[in-house]
Amino acid sequence: MYCSGIALTDFRNIASAAVSFDQGVNVLYGNNAQGKTNLLEGIYFAAIGKSFRGQHAPEVIRFGAEYAALSLDYTAGGREQNISMRLFPNNRARAVEKNKVRISRMSELLGSFRAVLFCPEHLSLIKGGPAERRQFLDIAVSASEPVYLATLQRYGHILKQRNALIRKAKEEPEMFESTVDLWSAQLAKEGAYIARSRQRYIKRAEKYVKECFAAMTGEKEAPTLFYHGPDKSGSDYEDVACTEKELYRLLSTAHEREIGAGSTLWGIHKDDIEVELNRHSARLFCSQGQQRSLALALKLAEGEICREDCGEYPVFLFDDVLSELDARRRAYLLEKMEGKQVIMTACEQLAHFSGKLFYVENGAVKEM
Repeated sequence: MYCSGIALTDFRNIASAAVSFDQGVNVLYGNNAQGKTNLLEGIYFAAIGKSFRGQHAPEVIRFGAEYAALSLDYTAGGREQNISMRLFPNNRARAVEKNKVRISRMSELLGSFRAVLFCPEHLSLIKGGPAERRQFLDIAVSASEPVYLATLQRYGHILKQRNALIRKAKEEPEMFESTVDLWSAQLAKEGAYIARSRQRYIKRAEKYVKECFAAMTGEKEAPTLFYHGPDKSGSDYEDVACTEKELYRLLSTAHEREIGAGSTLWGIHKDDIEVELNRHSARLFCSQGQQRSLALALKLAEGEICREDCGEYPVFLFDDVLSELDARRRAYLLEKMEGKQVIMTACEQLAHFSGKLFYVENGAVKEM
């Protein structure tokens, strides 16, 4: 799979740009705040239907413009394809087409164009909080299992309703008592499926993380990955019916604590990935270099699983990560990218690259 080009209109600071990429390495370079990351954001938007910067769609519209537009051409399975979008100020208003056929829901787009993003924020995947790792996991699983996103969205809606019920429990105790079990049952059902999908993904990723970490560092210690709930019990979530039953039990036994906290205390929204090295928590005991190697290995594993699922590698997007890595990790990363399409940003021209170079300034892109 590779991206042959993208056209952006009124996207961030880019008034109008059309860029054609090579199938190998492509480098976008220039000073900071010129639009390099905006180009990567546009490409990744076509893959997951939202910004990787955690912002709402209207925020990508250039100041004063009526809407932002992007059109991405890519080849998958030997077929040339296109994804186009128009994003409007109303956060829910957007026009999306795949091969000129209108798409009504973004979940229908997932898995069409596949891209793996690696940015400086991802270097904190190991030492950061559980929410960062859950977000990484949810994006990765959604790409390989499109139905996962719909389930995750249902879970989020149910959780929101249950939390609202908990906050009103003291004012409306009868309403709480008569409906809380219904919301708990729905939450447990959706959560059980999500937990199984997440755990399966982590088990698949572990093999590649071990391989990458060993090759990158030369260390003999093998990392291990666990998916677990907030109690760190290490439960096996393969049996969905059993997991649903256990989640429902947890959600039904501590209503007073939840009312006191004002929110739902159990469920997959509290889960985490535990990464260990030599049986010790990587978050607590690994050096910064080891943590960065593990974070990089997680992202490379994402690419390998993508290849397993669709038969070809995704497009790799690197946002100014080479400057954050030491020489050894940089060399390893570039070696692993041999034969794959890479689109990366840098603050200066990288003379040792034999790929295609683009200079970005004030939202304008010039091929060098």
